[in-house]
Amino acid sequence: MSHLQSPPALGLPETPQDGSFEPQQNMFQVSSHPMALLFLILFKGFALALYLLGNFFTNNFILLFVVCVLTLAVDFWTVKNISGRLLVGLRWWNEVREDGTNEWIFESRDQSVPINSSDSRIFWSVLYATPAIWSLLAIAAFFSLKFQWLLIVIIAVLLSSANLIGYQRCDKDQKKRWSQLTGNATSAGLMSGMVSGLMNNAIAGGVVGRLFNRG
Repeated sequence: MSHLQSPPALGLPETPQDGSFEPQQNMFQVSSHPMALLFLILFKGFALALYLLGNFFTNNFILLFVVCVLTLAVDFWTVKNISGRLLVGLRWWNEVREDGTNEWIFESRDQSVPINSSDSRIFWSVLYATPAIWSLLAIAAFFSLKFQWLLIVIIAVLLSSANLIGYQRCDKDQKKRWSQLTGNATSAGLMSGMVSGLMNNAIAGGVVGRLFNRG
């Protein structure tokens, strides 16, 4: 698996990597990637607003359906390919092999690159909240017999859940690989210590043996 390097934010003031808030600073000011954070929220908010308030502007359901689904698709692509990479250093995708099976592929940042805790907290909160909100709207649409609108909600639930599952697996894969690397480094350190100890003992034994032989 390849590792992602977090690019520096050009033309933006430096922000604390621990995500600590200074007085009168909002989440965008403390973010290391405020534009990525903005678009993480913007497309989701626009899709929700269009779904809930679209009828106040037009009665054309087809128009609302097309615009809403396009917004959801753009949001899915943005979160999958940009927001996750910049805000939490993760990226995932799914490939179909020639035999028809699916393969999950994950990328993660180098562990030496720190992540802004504020960005990470907001990213995961939004990622979990989005399918939950759309699921509640799906229940409301079902019991109010708005089956046309239910189709939009189902698409939203599927897309947001796909991103959630993808990033959950990517995060677990990152932690697993990091744990393995740490374990390997520890084992290598212990082995090196044992070898060094044996060599020192052998050298010391040889020196003592030569001294006794000379005597």
